[in-house]
Amino acid sequence: MEETLYSIEIHKDDDGKFLGKIFSEVDGVKEFRSNRLEDLLRDITFDIQLALDEFSKRSVLFADEYQEEEVR
Repeated sequence: MEETLYSIEIHKDDDGKFLGKIFSEVDGVKEFRSNRLEDLLRDITFDIQLALDEFSKRSVLFADEYQEEEVR
């Protein structure tokens, strides 16, 4: 099964600054701005990594709690 985790839009405004938006069902919409495209991509990537790491930790905690309940 395939699922879209994030949608990303990147635009350049009239002043030459880059605007990035990421959309997800979990986090909603987040906006990032930067003068350089590389910095914008770094910020977006870092935010997504943090969110996925947090989701993974919660999934592991949930699985551990579920297994403990089954043992009881």
